[in-house]
Amino acid sequence: MSRQLALLWGGVSAALIGLSPWAPAVSGSLWPCTFKNLTGIACPTCGTTRAALALARLDVATAFVHYPLPALVWTLFLGGGLFAAALTLFGRTPPSLPERLPVWARAGVVSMLLLNWAYSIATGV
Repeated sequence: MSRQLALLWGGVSAALIGLSPWAPAVSGSLWPCTFKNLTGIACPTCGTTRAALALARLDVATAFVHYPLPALVWTLFLGGGLFAAALTLFGRTPPSLPERLPVWARAGVVSMLLLNWAYSIATGV
């Protein structure tokens, strides 16, 4: 990972964390899920925004109970960004992902997405 990318990722993570107290104020202006409005079932990404808003309110339990995969992804994104930026600022090189994930990793990601989608539908997210 390049130094610039690590610092950008860290800056975006820090900005999101810094702006989180204002997240509930803008939540009312967000539009509802079009897929769910048309079909009546949750889309594969339903809950991503609600998980981010719950984490912004520091309501970690709600984020992980109701929206497990999006909450995990948001947490890893924010933590990873801060970690990558800190490593870069201290002169270390952050680890980088391989150009192409192995088949087992891609299958795992797809499986997690499908399981999370099934969980969202089952719980009525």
